[in-house]
Amino acid sequence: MTAESIFEASRLVFERQQAPRIGLVALSTDRTSERDYAQLLAETGVELVVNRVRFANPVTIENLLAMAPSFTASAEMLLPGESLDAVAFSCTSASVLIGDHKVAEAFGAAKPGAAIVTPPLAAAEGLKALGAKRISLLTPYSFAVSRPMAAYFGTHGFEVDRLTALEIQSDTAMAELSPDSIVDAAVEAVSPEADALFISCTALRSVSVVDRIEEKIGRPVVTSNQAAVWRCLAACGALPGRYAPGRLFAQRPISLDSAA
Repeated sequence: MTAESIFEASRLVFERQQAPRIGLVALSTDRTSERDYAQLLAETGVELVVNRVRFANPVTIENLLAMAPSFTASAEMLLPGESLDAVAFSCTSASVLIGDHKVAEAFGAAKPGAAIVTPPLAAAEGLKALGAKRISLLTPYSFAVSRPMAAYFGTHGFEVDRLTALEIQSDTAMAELSPDSIVDAAVEAVSPEADALFISCTALRSVSVVDRIEEKIGRPVVTSNQAAVWRCLAACGALPGRYAPGRLFAQRPISLDSAA
């Protein structure tokens, strides 16, 4: 075997052994997403790399929209020059306001070929996979930020029968809500007729209480970080790990039109 063929064989072995990789772009103020992703990706064989995009509280429409020009530069710093299997943007409300397709264009410019995942589209795909048609929606934001989200799910074919907004102005404060407070708010937020509950916000530490809420309300619960990781795993062709809270991880994604 020549030196060239040995090198080529070694390169092919390395390529086959390369683990799937997910890039996460979180807000500079986010204290939750990175932890949730690390827990949900444990024992999946998927690697996680993280960068931040500058965000300034309070959580207003204007401040959320102001992040968009920095998206491509933030994604470029996820292992510059290397490919990723998926890139997730960890802000549900900004994805709704800016638009899934614009987020995909900005991140795709930095990481061509990667699947671009936004929490609201992943949640809509998850709710569809769970067979939900009528949903209740719980957000920690103001009603001004929350109403466009309710409309977003309407454009994807869901009936939002109850919208609960906790009117919290800072994502730092959102991350400090106790698990018991989230459970109590979720139980109050879901209507008797809803097929499922969506809990929005990547800063909210709701992943850890998904199972508790599902047990209390007897219906599926989908959260922002849970749905995004579920969608990223599908994009990587990877199975969930041991920690896979909620009914969602037993479902296969149903693709929706991200431009809707």
